[in-house]
Amino acid sequence: MSGVERRRVWSDDQKRALVMAVSQPGANVAEIAREADLRPGQIYRWRRQMFGDANGFAAVAVKPDPAPPTGPAVVVELGSITVRIAADTPPDLAAAVLRSLRR
Repeated sequence: MSGVERRRVWSDDQKRALVMAVSQPGANVAEIAREADLRPGQIYRWRRQMFGDANGFAAVAVKPDPAPPTGPAVVVELGSITVRIAADTPPDLAAAVLRSLRR
């Protein structure tokens, strides 16, 4: 830029394209921001503005299991919470689920 520096104006389509790019699996926000010549925080701000994502978490609705799995599974009961972990569940996922119950 020459002369007086001015803020760049991003169109809604440009903002949406960048937000969608960082939402792809394996996307690197810092790399995408660097390529667009802006800071990662700006992309996060646009995402909050677009999706109303105030706390960074998606809404989750927990419903009773309509049909329990029929195959082999580990059943963990903690008070009123019952978790069924299918035998073919990756160990890392099963461990993460069980760790989250401690909180």
